[in-house]
Amino acid sequence: MTITIAIVLITIGISFYAWNKEEVMSKLIMDPIAINKKGEYFRLVTSGFIHADYFHLFFNMFALYSFGQMVEYTFMASYGALGGFMYIAFYLVALVASDLPTYLKNKNNYRYSCLGASGGVSALIIACVLFDPFNPNYSFFFIRMPAILMGTLYIAYSYFMSSKQFDNINHDSHLHGAYFGIIATVILFPEAVVNFYHSLLALF
Repeated sequence: MTITIAIVLITIGISFYAWNKEEVMSKLIMDPIAINKKGEYFRLVTSGFIHADYFHLFFNMFALYSFGQMVEYTFMASYGALGGFMYIAFYLVALVASDLPTYLKNKNNYRYSCLGASGGVSALIIACVLFDPFNPNYSFFFIRMPAILMGTLYIAYSYFMSSKQFDNINHDSHLHGAYFGIIATVILFPEAVVNFYHSLLALF
């Protein structure tokens, strides 16, 4: 079993459990007041393992499965035995980095809370874009498309929804996760920038 599949299964299990235990959902969700007043910073991570409903869970887990395995493989190929730990750290730090700006913005807002793995998933998608932008082997909702197209659509959608605030999903976390994905991938895999550049040149 790959680490990616393990993360997917753990997230599904925790989400289902939290749906049936209101006190668990309350304890794991990203609650800015609980973090600010009680120092419960673990919520920046645990909120990434719970979801609002079946569609929210499926959307994130399908994307995590589709894109995470390629990123995991790249970590393992580049860093050997250490690669698995680095991949896990990449994902968990992405969850924190994607929610931290939202926490700082709402740390005194008693009516705000959020949940979901979107920030971590965004970081994985962006990493795929840098690693392998035009390989049409990425499947999202059973539609095969290059990673760069998927990444562009995902970020554009998140930006639009973030500006309009049509729903209660924290679309800002999608953007923050993507920013983290760019920075972390460039630091850990500087050769990815060169490969991405040459991939763009090959189009002309």
